[in-house]
Formats: sequence, structure tokens, C-alpha cells
Amino acid sequence: MINKKKGRVNQYTEAYAIGKYIFMSAHKARRVIDQIRGRSYAETLMILELMPYRTCYPILKLVYSAAANGNHNMRFKEANLIISKAQVTEGKTVKKLKPRARGRGYPIKRTACHITIVLKDLSTKEEHFDPLLELI
Repeated sequence: MINKKKGRVNQYTEAYAIGKYIFMSAHKARRVIDQIRGRSYAETLMILELMPYRTCYPILKLVYSAAANGNHNMRFKEANLIISKAQVTEGKTVKKLKPRARGRGYPIKRTACHITIVLKDLSTKEEHFDPLLELI
């Protein structure tokens, strides 16, 4: 049931993984996410392993997790998966004070972000697929 207005995931043809409170800038994570959106699963893994950014590792773990969810829960094949939706939203900002010279405090802001990766299986039809009927 993918509802375009609400942004929900179709539970029969899509698998997802959500990473919350990942301590990195949302702007830096979006730079990597924009490169993988709409690509196949295998191509995404190659891109993320070869990119030199620190944000690639948590995103790579989320892509692996979403594929494992699809494989375990709905028996998706990794060869048929594409990244249908990938988004980064800003999370909480932790504010701290670091001591500086002459008794002053210097504010430090640690930004966090939430990353959502949705993988879609291209081999299944949205109208007629029901995993419960497949077990019978």
C-alpha cells in the first residue's frame, strides 16, 4: 500500500530500512544519497564502496539491511532490486559547550540525521502479489 501523499511503503513489493540518529550532517548524507537513488542494488553497492566519503559506510549498512529484510521477509532476489526511495531528514542537534581560553565556552553542535532506504522488487506485480498466498 504505497500512499504517495503519506510516503508509506507498499508492504508487498518494497522492503525498507531506517537508520535513526546517525551523527552526521544531513547535507553531507544527501550528497551521497542523490548518487544512488534510482539505481540497482548491485550498482549501488559498487558506488558506495568506492566513494571516499565518511557517510558512505552507514548508508551501505542500511542498503544491506533493506536487502536482507526483503530477502528474509518477502523472498526478494537481490538481482531484481532497485533503490526506489532514499531520503535523509534532519534529526536532533546535540548542543555542548567546550571550554576555551580565559574561561569562555565555545558551542559545539552535533547534528544527527535519519536515513530511509526503500528497495523495490521489479519482478513482482503490485496488484496481484500476496506473500500469504505464496506460502499455500
